[in-house]
Amino acid sequence: VQLQASGGGLVQAGGSLRLSCGASGRVRSIIAMGWYRQPPGQQRELVASITIDGVPNYSDSAKGRFTISRNYAQNTVFLQMNSLKPEDTAVYYCNAVAERGPVERVERIDYWGQGTQVTVSS
Repeated sequence: VQLQASGGGLVQAGGSLRLSCGASGRVRSIIAMGWYRQPPGQQRELVASITIDGVPNYSDSAKGRFTISRNYAQNTVFLQMNSLKPEDTAVYYCNAVAERGPVERVERIDYWGQGTQVTVSS
């Protein structure tokens, strides 16, 4: 699975950005996609994810401000980020979780796209 992310940039506090991530390759093995972020000097953290059934999951910081969605036909996941704050500044990474192997020994594999920088100025 290959992931291509886009949509980062510089925005003022209170503004909005929309991130996109397209998947290619063995897309039928994907069971969930999402976005993580890594602020400067900190560890990577989950922002939002969405299962193959369309069930979203958000971090506390993302709830109410960010919306994750998925276009299954285009194998693309989006993250609409509204009411951005300076503390949202980070490198954002697209993630896909895929399954492989026989049913009796299925394993889950994480795939990562290249990071896209989001900078929110105060």
